[in-house]
Amino acid sequence: MIRQKTLKDSFTLASKGLHTGLHITATFNPAPANHGLKIQRMDLEGTPVIDCDAKLVGDTQRGTVLTKDNIKVSTIEHAMAALLAAGIDNCLIQLDGPEMPILDGSALYWTQSIEKVGTVEQDAEKNFYVVDKVIEVEGKNGEHMKIEPCDHFCLDITTDFGTSVLGKQNATLDDINDFSKEVSSARTFVFVREIEPLLNMGLIKGGDLGNAIVIYEIELSQERFDALTDKLGVSRMNAKQLGFLNPKPLTWKNETTRHKLLDVMGDLALVGRPLIGKVTGYKPGHAINNMFAREILKNM
Repeated sequence: MIRQKTLKDSFTLASKGLHTGLHITATFNPAPANHGLKIQRMDLEGTPVIDCDAKLVGDTQRGTVLTKDNIKVSTIEHAMAALLAAGIDNCLIQLDGPEMPILDGSALYWTQSIEKVGTVEQDAEKNFYVVDKVIEVEGKNGEHMKIEPCDHFCLDITTDFGTSVLGKQNATLDDINDFSKEVSSARTFVFVREIEPLLNMGLIKGGDLGNAIVIYEIELSQERFDALTDKLGVSRMNAKQLGFLNPKPLTWKNETTRHKLLDVMGDLALVGRPLIGKVTGYKPGHAINNMFAREILKNM
């Protein structure tokens, strides 16, 4: 019998939130068997708790947002991916704000903290969902997600953003134990053309070059590019030179696609049961990921 797992001890991490810019603290606590993954808003009256459940995802515009009654928690996917990769079934996450800390934009610090405190087996059987048929969903813009029978959980993700800076890319994870070294440090990313609209929507207030890869793939006038780099607090650059604005180079050439794989894992953690099956994704994003997770839930 493979047993459920929780953390051996609590740990706390803090940083600003990607969208709110607020300083937020998250404490991950051990939880009893069959508790599942839950988030508690310590800053709200009554400290309400919300289940990490795909059916409670209310927004997927720039991250995965859980919504129930007056409770909302944003940008949960990186932490969820780290918990899934570590095989943690039960955990209570206490937050003092409306979103997870963004940290460096990856799952690295969550993964390292879990490894540091360790995990413990519990007196309950792990509730796998063994996929016995093909389950797939299609999006409106060519997105496609599929899971099919396999003797273990693995992922094969392809992205195509239609830009020469990235090109068409692929990332795979055949062994979930490789998540820590092969996927967890892949950072989130944003295209320069998206930044102004996102700021105008009141989002990415906490975004900077320390927590996101910024991709410059469509040439702007030098004047407009200067204004944007000034806003980002970045040294001015030649507007004709497409590429990445970050001083830190990419860890892998396909880091953005590895991050998309990370996001898929985080969004599938909201199914609530570890999966045994092969996931294949083309042009994944939080919206199609959640549609996919809900379809898997229907087939359970």
